Amino acid sequence: MSLLSPQTRVTLKDLLHLAWPVVLARIGIMTMGLTDAIVVGNYASEQLAFHALAWAPTSIVVTTAVGLMLGVQVMTARMLGEGRRHDVGAVLRRGVVFALQIALVSTVLLIALGPWGLRHMGLENGLAEGASPALIIFSLSMPFYLLSATGQFFIEALGRPKLSMAAIWVANIVNLLLNLVLVPDLLGIGLNGAVASAWATFGARAALAIFPLVYILRLPEARALGLFDKPQPDPETARDQIKVGLGAGSSYFIEVGAFAAMTFFAGQLGAVETSAWAIVLNISAIVFMVPMGLSSATAVLVGRAYGAGDGRGVMRAGLAGIGVVAVLATVIALFVWPTAHLLTQAYNRDPALIAVAAPALALATLFFVADAIQVVAAQANRAGGDVWWPTIMHFVAYTAIMMPLGWFLAHRIGVNGLTWAVIIASLVSATLLTGRFVRVARRLKVMPA
Repeated sequence: MSLLSPQTRVTLKDLLHLAWPVVLARIGIMTMGLTDAIVVGNYASEQLAFHALAWAPTSIVVTTAVGLMLGVQVMTARMLGEGRRHDVGAVLRRGVVFALQIALVSTVLLIALGPWGLRHMGLENGLAEGASPALIIFSLSMPFYLLSATGQFFIEALGRPKLSMAAIWVANIVNLLLNLVLVPDLLGIGLNGAVASAWATFGARAALAIFPLVYILRLPEARALGLFDKPQPDPETARDQIKVGLGAGSSYFIEVGAFAAMTFFAGQLGAVETSAWAIVLNISAIVFMVPMGLSSATAVLVGRAYGAGDGRGVMRAGLAGIGVVAVLATVIALFVWPTAHLLTQAYNRDPALIAVAAPALALATLFFVADAIQVVAAQANRAGGDVWWPTIMHFVAYTAIMMPLGWFLAHRIGVNGLTWAVIIASLVSATLLTGRFVRVARRLKVMPA
């Protein structure tokens, strides 16, 4: 792929045009979590531990469910690439139905099993009891979050991600205001700390669910996109949509489940270690939103090329995404590394907490680039029709390698041990997934359109 070729320049231009609002939207999603953590952490460090442990199991379900909805984005892009604009309405309608079904099941399971699971994790005394109420409230906001994610994926696939970005930042304002009022219990309603912050998240997600869906229904070309028509039977497209969602959801479940396990390993060490790991994970997750946004933009371009039968376009789009994200992640790592001490102080100024969190965050910059490459490569593979190999590779890297290594190292060198496990797993994942994409794209290049 030559940077001098006109096709490559056009691909990079399209990627960056689509990526920057998607990146800002993904950063906006994580900023809501950052706001919660900073406000709760400055209120009380113990409440930050409650918040982190409540968020860990709900994040597994939320992220998995969002992965299940990724079929909306990929199939919408493919339909547009094939010239089937009227059929994208059916993709969205299926996505909304799936979102509501998944949300209902997930909410019930989280409320029924989440507190029980926390009590049987071997956590330090009091942590499970403090985290359980917030976990239940996070669970209740699932339907709002999945509906908003479905709408955002559809809008991004249409090539109009700026509305999604704006909606998320409006929701951030709602979340910040609610946190500032509820966490210190300024209204005197008897709620504070992690529980109050969970209610702020509930309110922000409810606001976020409204804007994208209203915008979609008011699109001038809504009828041309088939949004108001009863979908015609299309079992093949429906199967592909479900297959892409299952593949992405499985990968997300594996990855976020492994990271949640790392939080529980930190919980076995103590409240300070749990809070320190929460800070490292929160900042790393915000950084991860940059490659996450680029992965969505890359998937849209790869999906369009795949739908049009353009194998060379698939290769160009995928490698452009991987190259751009590697550069951006390197720049971010070079910024975070020397400022780790200052960044951790934004959450809490407890010297004991900073002494654990700051070195671990500086060490975490070693996995930023590899983690960025692996998520873009995984999405490029799925958009190029390779659904299950990314899931298998995520299982190898994050379940078979990171989890046992994290437990072993955590009980020997503390939070830094958890960080080393992530570094090793990310390197393995990035290597496997990039190699897989190149192989898939080469095979597509020799296939007829």
